[in-house]
Amino acid sequence: MYYEDHSRSFNFLVGLALGAALGAAAAMLLAPQSGRRTRRRLRDAVSGATESASERWDELTRDVRSAIGGGRRRLKL
Repeated sequence: MYYEDHSRSFNFLVGLALGAALGAAAAMLLAPQSGRRTRRRLRDAVSGATESASERWDELTRDVRSAIGGGRRRLKL
């Protein structure tokens, strides 16, 4: 019984290691681009998202200030 339990655990670990190795090999072979290129694309995407968020924040700020100014003018009437 001890041998069977030990054997099952060993077989599971060997299968897990083999699956991880095959998965890593497949990922390396099927990767669409190099790591350097991927990092550059991610950096550009983050930079673009940051600029877009900044522009949207500025636009929202202008809209809120305009709405507040309009509300103040209506109250003074």
